[in-house]
Amino acid sequence: MSNPKESITIENVVASTGIGQELDLENVAADLQGADYDPERFPGLVYRTQNPKAAALLFRSGKIVCTGAESTGDVRKSLSIVFEKLRELQIPVEEDPDIIIQNIVSCADLGQNLNLNAIAIGLGLENIEYEPEQFPGLVFRLDEPDVASLLFGSGKLVITGGKERSHSREAIEVIMTRLEEIGLLE
Repeated sequence: MSNPKESITIENVVASTGIGQELDLENVAADLQGADYDPERFPGLVYRTQNPKAAALLFRSGKIVCTGAESTGDVRKSLSIVFEKLRELQIPVEEDPDIIIQNIVSCADLGQNLNLNAIAIGLGLENIEYEPEQFPGLVFRLDEPDVASLLFGSGKLVITGGKERSHSREAIEVIMTRLEEIGLLE
């Protein structure tokens, strides 16, 4: 079996920041080429960057959420593009606003099929949610690191809730150790 930690791919990084002042989203939408603002559908303005590929959600309060990036570096690059576009519109943005990583979603492969029924029984119900009639995966909540993992019968898993890239590796170590302890991982 190959090392599951080597199969980790980051699918989405979500981060938040702010510019410390309210925004007139209608004016920003009118002046910012490529902006999408439809307050009937969504209260924020959506501005997409292409390189790196990400979406910035700008809210009237001046808060900004970046989503869709594939790394924390891409989050920072995408938001620096947004900050520069706002400065070009004569909206003051401090030189280096705080950017807080809220969530890193990653995928990995354990390299073998999993018996989710046996895992649900073996790990106990206190940290497990498994309702195969509702959802084909098993939700395993970890305390350390503080993440939720979705395990699928194929051996694939999704880890969400991490704040650092290392949380995915740590979660896989915990999951593998727990599955080995109950004899469900070779």
